[in-house]
Amino acid sequence: MPSAWWLILAVVSLAAASDIYCRRIPNWLVLPVLAAGLVFNARTGGFAGAGASLAGVAVAVAAMGPICWMGGMGMGDLKLCAAIGAWIGPAQMLLVLVITGIAGGIIAVVYALRRKSLGRSLDGTAALAGRLLGKRSSQRPSLDSPGALAIPYAPAIAVGTLFAYLAG
Repeated sequence: MPSAWWLILAVVSLAAASDIYCRRIPNWLVLPVLAAGLVFNARTGGFAGAGASLAGVAVAVAAMGPICWMGGMGMGDLKLCAAIGAWIGPAQMLLVLVITGIAGGIIAVVYALRRKSLGRSLDGTAALAGRLLGKRSSQRPSLDSPGALAIPYAPAIAVGTLFAYLAG
């Protein structure tokens, strides 16, 4: 599905630009792409295609949903990954997520170093990891809280997606 990759790469590029400049990933961009991926794979691959598409969405939601629910990432990032997963299926979505995590970590460290707030960023990351592991904390990390060091994550998703395209 080479033409689908061009669509996906265009969407993640627009989402990254929007996230950088507006700090939002618009629903009008990702939700139609999510629906189109499900429909396209169901029509071209039958039940197997629909299953692969739904599995790609499930991988994205399983990996990023808890982080989003805990306040460590925005819903736009989750919906963008779900839309990508609807087109590329679970195996390639796993690759996207691994590379996205690496790219996001690098971007976050560079951002924190530039703002001279690496220690505070690591504290927030530790608090989020603790919550994900079930440890109770009086502090609930949130992207909206004053002083929160939030980065636009769609550029990292774009890097992960481009890597999966080039690797596949």
